[in-house]
Amino acid sequence: MSTASNPRAPFRLTSDAPKLKPFDGKTLIVHILVNVEYWPYDQPTPRHIVIPPHGRYHVPDLPNFCWSEYGNRAGMPRLLKLFGDRGIPVSAPINANVVDVYPRLAAAMRDAGWEFVGHGMRQLAQGGETDEATQIRAALDKLESFTGKTTRGWMSPGWSETFDTLDHLRAAGVEYVTQWVIDDIPTKLTTRHGDMVSLPYGLDINDSVIFAIEKHASDEMKLRIREAIKTFERETRETGQPRVLPIPLHPHLSGVSHRINHLIEVIDELKARPDTVFVNGSQLLDWYLAQQAG
Repeated sequence: MSTASNPRAPFRLTSDAPKLKPFDGKTLIVHILVNVEYWPYDQPTPRHIVIPPHGRYHVPDLPNFCWSEYGNRAGMPRLLKLFGDRGIPVSAPINANVVDVYPRLAAAMRDAGWEFVGHGMRQLAQGGETDEATQIRAALDKLESFTGKTTRGWMSPGWSETFDTLDHLRAAGVEYVTQWVIDDIPTKLTTRHGDMVSLPYGLDINDSVIFAIEKHASDEMKLRIREAIKTFERETRETGQPRVLPIPLHPHLSGVSHRINHLIEVIDELKARPDTVFVNGSQLLDWYLAQQAG
């Protein structure tokens, strides 16, 4: 009797996956994701840059609140300019209450053509609310009312899930998620309401992990992206299989003044490559689904 590693995706070596066609002839598919969140002033912050005296956190947690607030005020204009000037599509996992708390920021993202991705009502783990299905529907409704578009993707706050999250998401019409970080190509997940697609997302290449958790130097993410490209080049040359390079960002981490220039440098390197295409979540999903249908 065999035992599956998880209930959602049968185990498969990437090397055994059916070959995918290049995206418009490009084999390196770059997906930029900018996570936009609201950390309430009157509640404990979800992550910390400063440990308070004696390790005793209290509310308001001013330095850690300001860390996030600075990102939305000063980091986001830098990221909007970076990707806007270069015509690069962006997916934005966004707490739905950003629409109310930061209306000017939400409008700037919408007007820039960024794809809004569900990211909960607020920065709270899935299951932190009493009725997860209702919370998911409320977040989607708010984003769809604001953008006038169906929200096709979801990134759970903090990569969190309950055992029922995918079922609730699929029942609400969500077509792809990014919290299942299990491959360098899209993967189908099983739900009670039909298949869901997992799009690649970064754990090791993720500014939250690199800078907030591991606390590396400001150029570390650039170095990891460059090394990942070398590996993907070799694997694509050997197998013909395209690779997806997700680059997850947060405005309070990658948008700060001492890191933004490193990000600009590596984005321009990618932009100059003849084998590279930039996509948002829906473009990546449609490319994958078209080949599954074929």
